[in-house]
Amino acid sequence: MQQLNVIGLDQHHAEQLAERLNQLLANYQVFYMNVRGFHWNIKGKEFFELHVKFEETYNDLLLKVDEIAERILTLGQRPLHAYSTYIKASEIIEVKDVHDGKACVREILDSYRVVIRLQREILEIASDANDEGTASLMSDYIKEQEKTAWMLTSYLG
Repeated sequence: MQQLNVIGLDQHHAEQLAERLNQLLANYQVFYMNVRGFHWNIKGKEFFELHVKFEETYNDLLLKVDEIAERILTLGQRPLHAYSTYIKASEIIEVKDVHDGKACVREILDSYRVVIRLQREILEIASDANDEGTASLMSDYIKEQEKTAWMLTSYLG
C-alpha cells in the first residue's frame, strides 16, 4: 500500500527526492562560498565588472539555497545544515586563494555544470513521482543557468 505524505506524494519518492535535493543543497552551499570568495578577492583590470557580477551571482545562489531547503521541508524531510556535512556531500570543491577573473569565471562555469546536471537528474525523478513543485523549481533553475553559462562562456571568448 502506498503511503502518501502531507502534500500527497508517495513517501518513498519524497524521501528519494529529499536525499537528492540535500546533495544539491550541499553543492549550492560550497558554490555560494566559492563565489563569495571570488567577490572578495578579485583583482586586476576586470575588478569592477566581475566584483558586481560575482555579488549578483552569490545573491542568486543564496536565494536558491533557501528555496531548496524549504522544498526539502515541504517534502516532509530535513535539510542538511552543517558546513562540514556540505563539504563531504558536495561534488563542488572549495576553491581557495583564486583572484584572477578568468580563473574565477571558469570555476563558476564548472560549478554550474555540476548543479545543472544534478538538477536534470532531480527533474527526472520529480517528473516520475508526479512532483510538480520540485520539477518546476528544477526546470526554472536549469533554464536560467543554461543562459548564464552561455554568457560566461562568451565572456571567456
